[in-house]
Amino acid sequence: MAGSAAALAAGQLPAADGTAVPGPERTAAVPGPERAVVTAAPGRRATVALGDVLPVPASVRPEPGADFPLTVDTVIHAEPAARAEADRLAALLRPATGLPLPVAVDPAAPAAGAITLALVDPGFGPEGYRLDVTATGVRLTAATPAGLGHGVQTLRQLLPAGVESPIPVDGPWVLPGGTIADHPRFGYRGAMLDVARHFFGVDEVLRVVDHLARYKLNHLHLHLTDDQGWRIAVESWPRLTEIGGATQVGGGPGGWYTRDDYRRIVRYAAERHVTVVPEIDLPGHTNAALTAYGRLAPDGVTPSPYTGTEVGFSYLDPDRELTYSFVADVLGEVAALTPGPYLHIGGDEAFKVPADAYARFVDRVQPIVAGTGKTVLGWHQIAPAAHSPGRVLQYWGTTATDPVVADAVRRGARVLMSPADRTYLDMRYTPESRIGHDWAGAIDVRRAYDWDPAGYLDDVPAEAVLGLAAPLWTEYVASHAEIEYMLLPRLPALAELGWSPRDTHDWAAFRRRLAAQGPRWETAGTGYHRSPEVPWPVAAVPAPRAPES
Repeated sequence: MAGSAAALAAGQLPAADGTAVPGPERTAAVPGPERAVVTAAPGRRATVALGDVLPVPASVRPEPGADFPLTVDTVIHAEPAARAEADRLAALLRPATGLPLPVAVDPAAPAAGAITLALVDPGFGPEGYRLDVTATGVRLTAATPAGLGHGVQTLRQLLPAGVESPIPVDGPWVLPGGTIADHPRFGYRGAMLDVARHFFGVDEVLRVVDHLARYKLNHLHLHLTDDQGWRIAVESWPRLTEIGGATQVGGGPGGWYTRDDYRRIVRYAAERHVTVVPEIDLPGHTNAALTAYGRLAPDGVTPSPYTGTEVGFSYLDPDRELTYSFVADVLGEVAALTPGPYLHIGGDEAFKVPADAYARFVDRVQPIVAGTGKTVLGWHQIAPAAHSPGRVLQYWGTTATDPVVADAVRRGARVLMSPADRTYLDMRYTPESRIGHDWAGAIDVRRAYDWDPAGYLDDVPAEAVLGLAAPLWTEYVASHAEIEYMLLPRLPALAELGWSPRDTHDWAAFRRRLAAQGPRWETAGTGYHRSPEVPWPVAAVPAPRAPES
């Protein structure tokens, strides 16, 4: 990164105009510039330290005595282009604080005592932001709404855990004084939700989006099709959902998203700066499609619906033109509904397809994706195929060496890191965990945290690593409560790997900050696994505020 981001890497804190000025060591409390210090009255001091945020920010400069209390007079001030983020901040803070927090949209300078959001480039790239908290006001600046959105999530975490309450509770509602200057390490930071093995409704997906946005993850990969169910409506092939979407693992009723349902997910995610990445898994994992249209089956025989958990037995015939007509129709319709840049074509576990036929299939499908205006994203098994401009391989292996992937990178591919023994959120925490897979081993919180996406694969340079993504497969996950149990607390660990500078990586500091998230989840009614690796505080959900007489 140029300019101010480079200054952060050098240990300098950019001034408000973007120029670099000497800064303190990260997270250390040191004397700041001379200014009148306003000491907060007892009960009006911040209870959260400035650096106690997940993911940990790139630069933190506390200023003791500069805490800012929220009061009945506090106004959120925004220029017109920042209105949506100001409204979201107010919506996050009003329920628990009980404060009015009106949003004033005015290009003029705000009065003292306001929280100001402004689209002013602090020099930290398209997702970076700067947060300045003083005793007389708060100022959040970023080059883009996404940067402001990430700053809003940081500001939210700087208030006590009670801020997550859906009803008013007692504060104090005080922000710690100082400056945070922040930006992400990787451009792609995501998670995957498998809605094919077990179907999850729109509202359940939106709640997953909320978890991603809270920890500055910016991509939601939806695994929309598999042997057990087809979950996205395709107008030109309507039986894909009418028949192929009518079951799931265990024989339940399944379900699917209408085009409007999918648009709603995409829109909600985009408002929170999360890009939806749809996956149509090809050429294997297609039994649901074959039950809907038997003529797609290699032998022309319609298979029975599948409700088990085995893989690798179904496929589309790479040597039939009907296959490519089908693929073009499906990918064309899904691309038209998806504003994001990627179409995920799957590509894993096509065990019944010979290697040469598989390569021909991928070589035919990649141009179809390009023809929709999208970039190819696929599991790393597509690596041997010819290069498609910009294509991304999602690596889910468990070894640090893969010569085929390394060769694809030399030919121009980028890599999205999802090593199964580090990022697969469907793996058990311990062998004794009540649900989950174990084929990639148990993944406790420290194992999810203690690795480096940029240095994991031999012969793959750091600049070829686009980021990381954490898949949650749902063969054994059947409810939203189970989704949250598997996501938390590992999701914040992986989020920190994707966002924070490598030199901030510190297990002891991370586990302490992670422990502080427990009361927040409890207050919000969110389930999680209380890992023994983390020093969780004694559960204490804030008591509702007594009604005023």
